[in-house]
Amino acid sequence: MADESKDQERTEEATPKRREETREKGQVAKSRELASVAVLGSCLIYFYFGASAMANHLMDLMRVYFQKSGQLSISIDNIQIIIMDFAFKTFLLLIPFLVVALIAGFLSNILQVGFLFSTEAIAPKFSKIDPLKGFQRLFSLQSLVELVKSISKIAIVGFVAYLTVRGESHSLVPLMDYNIQEILAYICRISFKILITTCWVLVVMAIMDYLYQKWEYEKSMKMSKQEIKEENKQTEGDPLIKGRIRRLQREMARKRMMAAIPKADVVITNPTHLAVAIRYEPQTMNAPMVVAKGADFLAEKIKEIARKHGIPVIENKPVAQVLYKKVPVEQSVPENLYRVIAEILAQVYSLKQKRMFA
Repeated sequence: MADESKDQERTEEATPKRREETREKGQVAKSRELASVAVLGSCLIYFYFGASAMANHLMDLMRVYFQKSGQLSISIDNIQIIIMDFAFKTFLLLIPFLVVALIAGFLSNILQVGFLFSTEAIAPKFSKIDPLKGFQRLFSLQSLVELVKSISKIAIVGFVAYLTVRGESHSLVPLMDYNIQEILAYICRISFKILITTCWVLVVMAIMDYLYQKWEYEKSMKMSKQEIKEENKQTEGDPLIKGRIRRLQREMARKRMMAAIPKADVVITNPTHLAVAIRYEPQTMNAPMVVAKGADFLAEKIKEIARKHGIPVIENKPVAQVLYKKVPVEQSVPENLYRVIAEILAQVYSLKQKRMFA
């Protein structure tokens, strides 16, 4: 059966159950390019508004350490403390930048796939270190696509940088007359211009990559008709088994119904097509109850059992039709039939009394 499902063409859309199972495994349509460009864009925005403040804080920090350098006695005992102190203060300066990058990466993934935490995706698997499977992944279509994307990004970034520098070629010669601070400011401006242009190009590439990943994901999620049948069997049960269970249930209900006929007070007929057995015990029942009903062959069987046990069989076509259509077995008769059923039961009790005194 499994081989048949593999051989069949996958033409059907994935079922909600299949999608949920793959999502639990961490398999979703997600573009890593979108996360990368989101981090890059957020960092550029942060640098645009906060680079000056960060540079000033860093220069103040360097100034303090240079001023202290002549006063500090550096030795093997305190060199580690000095380096750790400098690294910690530098890290404090970078915290806002790191937080911005972290939030951008987190939001980009949330917007793509929603909140998802899957331990199975990060669980160690021996198949991941299988040399044969690794070799197959290395030369797969997915690897080829990733290689093309990487080469395209490098080519685009290089081309954008080339166009930007070529556009600024007229400003390179006058740089010889600038001081160091002006040259650094110029280099920063050109670098930022290259990054901004590259970022916009990468946004377009990321959107295209997301659409491709979405298409590839939907393609991989397609199912064959046999797989859908197997899934339905797992969720709803095998139709053959369910049919057999229903037949057994009907058979048990019929046997229970036939066993209740000898305890009935009267059987109301159509007269030939329908038969409904009624029972009423004033001490335990609030209203008369239908204990058995049937049509055609089953109706004849009900009447046969009733006559065998001396239960009166009374013809009343309208009442028999209403009871058969409206009242399930082991349910009380509706209020609008109380009077008619009471008259029939009174007739039955009268017949029983006459038989007793005859």
